[in-house]
Amino acid sequence: MTGDVLLSTGSRTIRSIGMRIDVITLFPQLVKQVIDCGVVGRAAENELLQLECWNPREYTLDKHRTVDDRPYGGGPGMLMKVQPVEDTIHAVRRQNPNGRLIYLGPQGKPLTQNMLKLQSKQQSVIFLCGRYEGIDERLIEQQVDEEWSIGDYVISGGELAAMVCIDAMARLIPGTLGHDQSASQDSFSEGLLDCPHYTRPESIGGCDVPEVLMNGNHRQIEDWRLRQSLGRTWLRRPDLLEAKTLDKRERYLLQEFIDEFEANSSM
Repeated sequence: MTGDVLLSTGSRTIRSIGMRIDVITLFPQLVKQVIDCGVVGRAAENELLQLECWNPREYTLDKHRTVDDRPYGGGPGMLMKVQPVEDTIHAVRRQNPNGRLIYLGPQGKPLTQNMLKLQSKQQSVIFLCGRYEGIDERLIEQQVDEEWSIGDYVISGGELAAMVCIDAMARLIPGTLGHDQSASQDSFSEGLLDCPHYTRPESIGGCDVPEVLMNGNHRQIEDWRLRQSLGRTWLRRPDLLEAKTLDKRERYLLQEFIDEFEANSSM
């Protein structure tokens, strides 16, 4: 992400550098913590990304600043009130007209590394965090570009999901990580789980670092890491392997891992 983007905010103009992320949330103080430390904090400090939070409570029209309402048809729980959410969306889009609006909820598309990679290449994005029982379906149909889910479980709102997405996307912005290849070697970056990693000391509780990692032969080290990555994926996430087309070298290394695993299992 390079280049400056000029954003109009009423009577003043501000300059955004890097990727702009807007989050619509009833708990902005929670979401903002994602840029307080770690690699995301460094990315924000280095102006590789800009985070803005928008609270629908500030767009309510009643003195109680009501942001929830009863659902038609009855039943437990409340929904986020349409008017404050819709007005907040309009306000965000006046500043971020090109950002895709992504609603974070349990009925969305399961989040993958590839989705994050594609989104991280864009100049901006808008996340809408649901609360209570969610938002009116008509708002989703009329305003939302895409729905994402971070997993098949229930959390209290979309804020933690937004923080997950922000952290994961920040890692993919060039310049965020200390090493240019760090993100490309993470789990799921190539559709596989990552290989095991080791550091000092050489022996812990009688378990030694694999000798191949200390022999200085970069080709052997590369083969070992790929073999372990393929093998771990075969053991733990076979669904990922089913979705990936392996080349001749990968098939050979995976078969080596399987043969060794089966041989050790039979002992």
